[in-house]
Amino acid sequence: MGSRSWERRELAFILVYAACFYTYIIHRSLKLSHDYHEMLRGLRPGWLAGRLNDVSDAQWRNVRGNLPVLTTVFGAFTLIAVSLRGMYHLKASGMSIVWLLTSLIYLLYLHGACVIFILLISSLNYVLVKVFARTKYFSLVLWTFNVFFLICNRVYEGYSFSALGDRWVYLDNFRGTFRWHICFNFVTLRMISFGYDYHWACQSSCFDEEKHIQHCSVCKSGRTCYLLLQERSLQSDKFFFSIYLCYLFYAPLYIAGPIISFNAFASQLDLPQNTHSTKDVVFYGLRWVFSLLLIELMTHFFHFNAFALSGLWKQLSAVDVFIIGYGVLNFMWLKFLLVWRYFRFWSLINGIESPENMPKCINNCYNLEGFWKNWHASYNKWLVRYMYIPLGGSRTKLFNVWVIFTFVAVWHDLEWKLLSWAWLTCLFFVPEMLLKSAASGFQVENAFGKFVFRELSAVAGAVTITCLMVANLVGFVIGPSGINWLISRFLHKEGLPVLGGMFFTFYLGTKLMFHIRDAKQSIHRRNTVQS
Repeated sequence: MGSRSWERRELAFILVYAACFYTYIIHRSLKLSHDYHEMLRGLRPGWLAGRLNDVSDAQWRNVRGNLPVLTTVFGAFTLIAVSLRGMYHLKASGMSIVWLLTSLIYLLYLHGACVIFILLISSLNYVLVKVFARTKYFSLVLWTFNVFFLICNRVYEGYSFSALGDRWVYLDNFRGTFRWHICFNFVTLRMISFGYDYHWACQSSCFDEEKHIQHCSVCKSGRTCYLLLQERSLQSDKFFFSIYLCYLFYAPLYIAGPIISFNAFASQLDLPQNTHSTKDVVFYGLRWVFSLLLIELMTHFFHFNAFALSGLWKQLSAVDVFIIGYGVLNFMWLKFLLVWRYFRFWSLINGIESPENMPKCINNCYNLEGFWKNWHASYNKWLVRYMYIPLGGSRTKLFNVWVIFTFVAVWHDLEWKLLSWAWLTCLFFVPEMLLKSAASGFQVENAFGKFVFRELSAVAGAVTITCLMVANLVGFVIGPSGINWLISRFLHKEGLPVLGGMFFTFYLGTKLMFHIRDAKQSIHRRNTVQS
């Protein structure tokens, strides 16, 4: 009873502290946004309470501005696809043609004549996969080809038709409304997914479907989970060129994902997803509308991103730099949540389930591994399946992390600040992996030992969150050139108390996450016993 009483008092103290912390953060953020609004770039007249709206983030500004057009396009896309499927009882080959034709119209609007480049590279990849899939050189050929074009697309900014000769120059006037080589990053991931899934289909499968169904609560209920869709092998007719192109260009997931494996996509062409009911999908859409209102409220009252882009953070105190950095990370999380869930929503309506990105709030992650599993979750699944496991999995984890995060940085863009972010993340990742490996063999029996272990885990969580803050500030706010400034600001006389306060806050935040985790586990155990 004494232990449980202490835990309740600890939780009460943490909740009171959290309320005070966020009250101060909100108050200070409002004051900063008000005092500096005339010097911030990217603010536009808003629609809420006569306030200025922070639309300084180009990605969010484009998505927000094009929501009416995108909704109209996807509404028409859905109406056509669902009607034809119902009228003619179309299966994989038929639906792939329908979705491919409608998606190509969508691509022509986005990229104009540059669709030629997309089709050319995609076709070459298909040929290479078919030729080399059964050879020992397959992985080398597939990765060399895709990384080569990933880099060349960026270096040459999507190429110019004038390079092909004077007779093609006029096509440069019809390049569409959206740069094709930006979207092609996602196409690259899909081309690699198709290649490996076909390569593994040519070999004997080691996936035990019956054993999986026995242990999976979703599959036992008569539905089909994503893991089963991804892991079970497909028949050879699912690897036709039309289905391959349909997978690469499937309109709802084309621009930003979420990323889905070829196996999972092709499996749902015959039988649309049955994991989510119509009621679930409608509720999912309503939650998205609520999140949209939340980010509108945020950008009208808190101009975090404008501070980061305007460079005004250099004029702020250490505590204000922390507030801006923390605000930018929360803005980024909410922005990506909206983008990814919007496209996933339309995919679900069309019967294709993709992994959920952002399954957990950014403020409920206390280790690096958990953070990356829950940030771009579908990308994490892709990296595990097509990089981490082929590179050796847990046996070579300390090496794998450097290769994978370097690829992630290059995949995002060819910028030094992103490589700095990737290598900083690896630098922070390695100690965590070593500590977790050591802790896994550490058994605690008595109450005092459990208390000490929990406290040390909370301190480790605080260190991890601090490292995440630093890595993401370098990658997305101050850049590598600002590292020395950041260190000098926080190790200065004024900055040390702020650093201590940050660490204490993250320590308490980690303990709050422990309480949330324990409550969920308790509910799960109770439900298991009752069932």
